[in-house]
Amino acid sequence: MRWVIVLSFWLSGCVSFHPLDKQWDREAKPSVTAVDADAPVRRPRPTPWQTIGSSVQGRPLRIRRIGHGPRRVLWIGGIHGNEREGALTTDRLPAAFAREPGAAEQVTLTILEDANPDGTAANTRGNANGVDLNRNYPAANFVPGPRFGRFPLDQPEAKALYDLVLAERPHLVIVAHSWRDDHFINFDGPALDLAERFSRHSGYRVHASDRFAPTPGSLGSWVGRKLQIPILTLEHQRGSDPLRCWLATRRAILSVILKA
Repeated sequence: MRWVIVLSFWLSGCVSFHPLDKQWDREAKPSVTAVDADAPVRRPRPTPWQTIGSSVQGRPLRIRRIGHGPRRVLWIGGIHGNEREGALTTDRLPAAFAREPGAAEQVTLTILEDANPDGTAANTRGNANGVDLNRNYPAANFVPGPRFGRFPLDQPEAKALYDLVLAERPHLVIVAHSWRDDHFINFDGPALDLAERFSRHSGYRVHASDRFAPTPGSLGSWVGRKLQIPILTLEHQRGSDPLRCWLATRRAILSVILKA
C-alpha cells in the first residue's frame, strides 16, 4: 500500500509538469531558459518598435535597433510584397544577433520590418499605387513611368526608407527578396568581399546587379552605386519554406553583419 501511494504521488508530479501541459508552457519554460549553460548572462534587447513613416494606406513603417556598436548595419525585411520568404529571418534575427558574443559592442543593427506593408497585405509586388518601390529611388538610372513612379521618391514608403538611410549612414545594407527558380546573393557598390563571405557561409552564388537584370531606380543602384554604401540583396528561391531560408543563411547573415 505504501508503494502505491509513493507511485501515485510521483505520477501526479509528472502529469503536472508534462511538456504538453499548458501550465508548464507558461511557467516552466522561462526557468529552463534561465539556467541554460550556453546562454549569456545578459543579452542586449531590441528597442521598442519605432514608426518612421506610413504606407499609402496608412500602415506603419517600423524599425527597431539592437546593439550600440560603431558599425552600423541596416536590415530590410522586404520591399516587394509578394516576396516574403525572408519574413521569418526578420523575426528571428534580433535574438540570433544577441546571442553572438560581443555583437552588441561591435554593431548597431537597425531592422526595418517591412518596406512595403500594403503590398504584403495584398500579396503584390508593388505598393497600393501599383508602384514597384524598388524602382523609385534617385539613382542615375531612374526611369519614370506608371510602375516606377512619376519621379524619384514620389511614394511615401520609398521616401521613408530614403530618409532612414541618410540618417543612419549604414556601413552595410541587407535586403530580403526572392527569385523565381533560383537563389543567390546579389550586390551593388563596394560589396564584393561581403557577397563572397556570404556565399562561403551559405552556398548562395554571387551575382552583381549589373550582370543579370536591369534595375532602374533600384535601392541597390542608389545606395550601392550613388552613395557607395555596400548593399547585399538576398534572393531566396520563390516559394521556399521561410524556416529553411533562415537556417540556410543564418550564419552568413551574422557573418556579414559582424564581418567575422
